[in-house]
Amino acid sequence: MSSQDIAPPAESWRSDATTISLVGLAHGTSHFHHLLLAPMFPWFITAYGLNYAQLGLLVSLFFVISGIGQALAGFLVDRVGARPVLYAALSCFALASLSAAWADGYGGLMLASALAGLGNAPFHPVDFTILNRRVATARLGHAFSVHGITGNIGWALAPLVIAGLMALTGSLRLTYLSISLISVIVLLIMVANRHALDDVGVRAAATQSVGATHAPGRARPEPGGDAPLAFLALPSVWLCFGFLFFSTCAMSAIQSFAGPALQRLGGLAPSTAALVVSGYMVCGALGMVAGGFVLARTGRAEQVISAALIASGLLLLVVGTGWLPGALALALASAAGLGTGLAGPSRDMLIRRAAPPGATGRVYGMVYSGLDLGFALAAPVFGRLLDAGMPGAIFVGAALALFAAVLSAWVIAGRSAPAVGMADIAARSDTRPAVSALNSGDASTPAGSHATLEASQGAAALAISATPPLAR
Repeated sequence: MSSQDIAPPAESWRSDATTISLVGLAHGTSHFHHLLLAPMFPWFITAYGLNYAQLGLLVSLFFVISGIGQALAGFLVDRVGARPVLYAALSCFALASLSAAWADGYGGLMLASALAGLGNAPFHPVDFTILNRRVATARLGHAFSVHGITGNIGWALAPLVIAGLMALTGSLRLTYLSISLISVIVLLIMVANRHALDDVGVRAAATQSVGATHAPGRARPEPGGDAPLAFLALPSVWLCFGFLFFSTCAMSAIQSFAGPALQRLGGLAPSTAALVVSGYMVCGALGMVAGGFVLARTGRAEQVISAALIASGLLLLVVGTGWLPGALALALASAAGLGTGLAGPSRDMLIRRAAPPGATGRVYGMVYSGLDLGFALAAPVFGRLLDAGMPGAIFVGAALALFAAVLSAWVIAGRSAPAVGMADIAARSDTRPAVSALNSGDASTPAGSHATLEASQGAAALAISATPPLAR
């Protein structure tokens, strides 16, 4: 019987679903805390006598700490494992809310922003380390979809929940005390289901399986552990960093300035133009759902990214011309979110392919710090364009950023390892049968070869190319 004929056991589906759900909940919580303070800015102005320049500095502080911390957190994740770092991050969110609750001025809000940024920093290296080590490769596209969707949900819920609590309680302190409970509840859920978040146990079992093929008494080193900074010399890592930076610049332009730009281009009322952000995010979430299925069937991450982002960029270019009626411009700008969402799972798979063995946390930490840098730098640039009376440049600039991301994706793909058949990877990708084989002494379990794949070939062997659809 060939490896392609062997399907993972039913319990692996349940295990994957549990892990994906927990990681999605954690990611949604992190995005929720991106907006821990911003929805309350009008109340802060009244309560503390602050201006928007001071409040804007709170946002900058969050992303600076998150960006630097994200690059460093990957090293910690690779050393101690993702699960304890996740617990610490959620604890930081609870402390951030408590700091905001007891703040009596600007200093307290700065502390809350710093703690929230510190808590946000580890999430991408934590999330993707757990997903890559625990979820079967055949289901990673869907895992990345859920991960992206829950992030969008967190963004969408934050202003509704925070403003709703303020309206209900009428108190800044009670609002933030209530929000701190959200982090505590999520933390308790993670602890209660800690077995589904264990990346260290899975890695140890895989290493033990591979070590059995080596001379007795000789310890097999952890891949990538001897030179912790060696991954920085890989061009693919910096290309992935650039890819995240450019795609985030486009998203920052739409989130921050698409509404006012459409007011000037199409003469829309402010309340109507503001719908473009909601439309873009909703379409993005729908695109992420579809993106997981598209990636699973095609296996060509760079082709999915190219088609999706080029289509989105062309839509934004048309909007930027100012030739369209306001309502149609709003609809096309919103629809552009479908392409960026569709590219999301393929983007995460592309980054996975660039990670050398044993350096998953470090690579994701460094690469995703490009996201924070994009948010931190793009907003002032696009804001200046709008102040200069160039509303169309918001959409044109976003489109050019997407095209730059497409170019990065193709260069990354060109530097990846030779293709491996997707069906063969899928058959070897489930770590639970490998662990079961070790426990039972059954060394013949074919699925256990995933351990060999990760420990000896690493992410380079997971390069996805034109392969038969997984549906068969």
